[in-house]
Amino acid sequence: MKHMPYPRVHGLAALAAALLLTGCATTNPQDPLEGYNRTVFRFNDAVDRTVLKPTATAYKNVTPSFVQTGVGNFFGNLSDAWSAVNNLLQGKGQAGMGDVTRVAVNSTFGIFGLLDIASEAGIPKHNEDFGQTLGTWGVPSGPFLMLPILGPSTVRDTAALPADIGGDIWKYKEPANWRNIGAGVRVVDKRAQLLDASSLLEDAALDRYEFIRDGYMQRRQSQVYDGNVPRQADEADAPADSATSNAEPAADPAGKASADKPAGSQTVTQPVSSEKP
Repeated sequence: MKHMPYPRVHGLAALAAALLLTGCATTNPQDPLEGYNRTVFRFNDAVDRTVLKPTATAYKNVTPSFVQTGVGNFFGNLSDAWSAVNNLLQGKGQAGMGDVTRVAVNSTFGIFGLLDIASEAGIPKHNEDFGQTLGTWGVPSGPFLMLPILGPSTVRDTAALPADIGGDIWKYKEPANWRNIGAGVRVVDKRAQLLDASSLLEDAALDRYEFIRDGYMQRRQSQVYDGNVPRQADEADAPADSATSNAEPAADPAGKASADKPAGSQTVTQPVSSEKP
């Protein structure tokens, strides 16, 4: 008679319990995987504190400012090409052609993008990706998702990542060693640009995970709608308790407020607590 593999059974039971608790440990409808997301957030934070932030700090202190500006402009010029594609896919022809003009001007007169001549000429810069394009097409964002190394995202934005990676011109740079070096410099330069903001966040936020999550979700919604978020979309993406407590008085056909509230009375809106049991 064979013996039952108790360790494996116990391990599967523990894993199932952990997944169950992960799905039930949150009260935020936008973050049903909060337990998992917080674990990934702690991992990302450890990597940032031990590797990325010290490297970015040294880069910012040692590298001349004009070199940092040139690096940012160069990779920003490459990203303008993908922004142009997404603006055109979203039906924003004027913005898309503006991005095409930016790439043409900066790649020639701006010495391969090291100088941002287009901005000086008044041609606005856009930051569009395929996740925003999917949102414009009506694809909902889905739950919040913290990705290892890459940071905050959503299910929709994560599904759009392969397209964004494929649309990055630097991905096709040859030889491979130059491509890898450039990718590393790009990451360090981007992290260096966020040093002041991250230091402020560490000093001010009581729960940095919640601060980053809520800020990311609001920012992505604003990006999808170009800053003009419809009221219906805002209410649909808001937590149920928040939408209820901040609802405005209903209006009658004449445009007046509901008569259920006595004249002269005031509506007191209760703040929504972010504390967890």
